[in-house]
Amino acid sequence: MTKNVSGGASTLWILLLTGASTVTTLALACATPFPALAALAAMHMRRRDGIALMTASWVAGQAVGYCVLGYPGDPRTIAWGVAIGIAAVAAVLAADVIAYSLKRHSFSLRLMAGYVAGLFGFKAVIALASLGLGGAKLALSLPILADQFVRNGAILVVLLALYRLLVTLGLPAAPQRMATA
Repeated sequence: MTKNVSGGASTLWILLLTGASTVTTLALACATPFPALAALAAMHMRRRDGIALMTASWVAGQAVGYCVLGYPGDPRTIAWGVAIGIAAVAAVLAADVIAYSLKRHSFSLRLMAGYVAGLFGFKAVIALASLGLGGAKLALSLPILADQFVRNGAILVVLLALYRLLVTLGLPAAPQRMATA
């Protein structure tokens, strides 16, 4: 019975956080907060659920981009979409590794370190993609990086508050990675 509740809680949180990231994507014209989601997933989800969250959020972001925001269907735009999907998964893996490696430290330290690792993992893949797809100057612009760091950090705080509020109101917490995993 616990396994079904756990699976249901995982699915619930993946859907809720994907929905929240989709609202953010719509509000910010396709700026899905992958580093914020990565840090939250690293703190509150099993790794596979974090990957599922990033994948679902990426699919939702692509749907918003192509269906609502009118992205062109040219090969370069599609390639950038794929690169962003890979970057999203890299973000959650980086955040998870760092947050887990600091498991004996405070929640705040692990969250901040996971967030920075997630942002770094995301931007590293974007930087590599920009070498082949163009746009390195834009992808690595310090003002844009600073803006993304602050914006994603603020979104992380809001999503964390939403998560804690919903758990306080009775939603089951997302299943976390086992300490021995």
